Amino acid sequence: MTPVTVITGASAGIGAELARVFAANGHAVVLVARREQRLQALAAEIAAGGGPQPLVLPIDLALPNAAAWIGKALATRGLEPEYVVNNAGFGLVGRAADLDHAEQLAMIDLNARTLTELSLAFVDSLERRRGGVLNVASVAGFFPGPRSAVYYASKAFVLSFSEALHVELKPLGIRVTCLCPGPVASEFQARAGIAKAKPPWPLAVSAELVAAAGYEGLMLGRRLVVPGWANKLVASLVPRLVPHALLLARLERRQRKRQG
Repeated sequence: MTPVTVITGASAGIGAELARVFAANGHAVVLVARREQRLQALAAEIAAGGGPQPLVLPIDLALPNAAAWIGKALATRGLEPEYVVNNAGFGLVGRAADLDHAEQLAMIDLNARTLTELSLAFVDSLERRRGGVLNVASVAGFFPGPRSAVYYASKAFVLSFSEALHVELKPLGIRVTCLCPGPVASEFQARAGIAKAKPPWPLAVSAELVAAAGYEGLMLGRRLVVPGWANKLVASLVPRLVPHALLLARLERRQRKRQG
């Protein structure tokens, strides 16, 4: 079986940059997302740069049994995961009671359930290959998020789950890293309903730098990676130093402003 790196949400933003970083470091990548045309364009770019031709798997990862479908698609081609990169996800801005309930449940399915399935589905091959899992959470995972309640909660799940899995799988030689970027200018903002697309300085870190930091952290076996000095301060100090009621009020005002 040939080792590959499976990258979800690879059609744009951080996911596409992660694919470029892994390919640039000699990994054969499998690109997974719904938008096949975007994936094919990225695969062609990577191949033209001298990397192995990526495999494109167009699939809606929010559908049940997505992990089993991916596993079967790889096995029939003689491939097995060495690394799994769970980047696929989306957010919504607005009061949870006002937002579409089905869409919020679909967010939980993609951001949490599918990520959990893919983190656990290939443990045997990850152990054989001494590989790992890179789960993309967010600085949002360190906070409650009024007006983005479900999104923030889903990223808190990813953070907690990944840190625990880091400990559980380490004896098997499997690295598990949680990547927690701050705001990144990408299509995520438009999908979430954020009026102002440009993230504020000094929290903003480019998708390229986020991907590079995530790759380095995974290769070094780090439990947690928060790219950017400002984001590190926010994640480590604000939850401890700012009174919770004040923090909730400040976050609610910020999300209301972002909604426009």
